[in-house]
Amino acid sequence: MNWKEINIYTKTEGVDILCASLMDIGIKGFAVKDAEDFKEFLENKDGKWDYIDEDLMGLQNCETCVTVYIPDNVQGSEMIVSLKSCLKKLKENDENDIFGRLETDMENVCEEDWANNWKKYFKPLKIGKKLVIKPSWEEYENLENRIILEIDPASSFGTGQHDTTKLCLELLEKSLIENDRILDMGCGSGILSIGAMLLGAQSAVAVDIEQNAVETAAENAEKNNIPFMKYTAYCGDVIKDKKLSDKLGEGYDIITANIVADVLIAMKDIFRSKIKNGGTLIISGIITERKDEVVDAVVSAGFEQLDSAEGEGWAAVRLKAI
Repeated sequence: MNWKEINIYTKTEGVDILCASLMDIGIKGFAVKDAEDFKEFLENKDGKWDYIDEDLMGLQNCETCVTVYIPDNVQGSEMIVSLKSCLKKLKENDENDIFGRLETDMENVCEEDWANNWKKYFKPLKIGKKLVIKPSWEEYENLENRIILEIDPASSFGTGQHDTTKLCLELLEKSLIENDRILDMGCGSGILSIGAMLLGAQSAVAVDIEQNAVETAAENAEKNNIPFMKYTAYCGDVIKDKKLSDKLGEGYDIITANIVADVLIAMKDIFRSKIKNGGTLIISGIITERKDEVVDAVVSAGFEQLDSAEGEGWAAVRLKAI
């Protein structure tokens, strides 16, 4: 497998929070270069260190950098989308400048090319018993008469290839009843809400903090012949924007949220306020190590866990509003 090397430039005081945020989007290995750490090592090294290579001495003046390696495939490209979104949010909330410039450079791939290189890996994919996810540029011979969900994620998360999305769609298929109303929080490409519409939902509302994701979701809904009056997409942060939250309404039959652990925890009360009693909440984007923490938090807001599914280090959970 080929890998992309991505360097993220930050400050010493931002390293721990940055690494924790990277772990939440599934990046579990990183290398840190930090001048302050190296200076501390030099000051406190014991007698076992008689010689330090000249190349290492260059760390005294390096810019603090966290390096990660991401697979060169479609899941890796979705991870890059998540990484860029994560860094943007950290930078926007960095009132005390603990992260520095928080910019990236990539080795083994040109920045302008990465968004298209992954397309060669994105092929039609059967999910559950009914759906097949088809890239808009691929042909597909539908011998099993599956429901075709045509998707072009552009620079938004959600091709169906990533385990978090697959797990959500499988739980959604098990849960959806014809004419259900759907709310998709953190919609990305719109794949979950559009999948719900194709499976028989009456209407869908999609929300994302990224404008390009909202535009992509609306475009994908149109590609799948979903009437515009039945599919609404909003851009904004429902945690901070009460007007937007109020605009979404309430009484939804199903809410889907494929985000990250900390955001799911922060949104637990919003989920409960938007869903009807007995409604189904499907959450994902959770690394398995944090599954219990997230479930406990959401349950405390007025839900009970029904079941869950895991794959490749990720977990999706289905809960019922009580």
